[in-house]
Amino acid sequence: MSQIRIRVLVGLFLAAGVISWAGARLWDTMGTLPSVPMAAPIVLGLIAAVLAATALSMRSRLRAQRERRPGATGVNPLAAARAVVFGHASALVSALISGVYGGVGVFLVMNELDVPPRRDQAIYAGASVVAGVAVIAAAFFLERVCRLPDDEDEDRLPA
Repeated sequence: MSQIRIRVLVGLFLAAGVISWAGARLWDTMGTLPSVPMAAPIVLGLIAAVLAATALSMRSRLRAQRERRPGATGVNPLAAARAVVFGHASALVSALISGVYGGVGVFLVMNELDVPPRRDQAIYAGASVVAGVAVIAAAFFLERVCRLPDDEDEDRLPA
């Protein structure tokens, strides 16, 4: 499986942000803007916490296995692969969702931020973007922890 590419995540974030900003602008001219759910940053934060906890657990188990500590439990390669796939998928979806909420947040900041409900929506949108970045960072950390030593050697070989 290929590594997570920053360019892909940034491109997905920007494309979703521009489309959602334009959509929010259009939607606002026709009526009320749909609200940003308060649960969005909470759910993204929970996903980031699960990814980080998984990475930390695997890192300690791999370190114990590498140091040949007595009673160390190894990491099942299939479980590590599943965790990396979960992290990769979470990063992609998080970039998309963060872009959507970022676009809506930019629209809200640019228009009528003095209205309390809109200000709350802008705060939720901003918190969702921050939580989405936390998911992406945790996914990168998990991918780094689960990297095989052979993968590092392949990166150093000339093309």
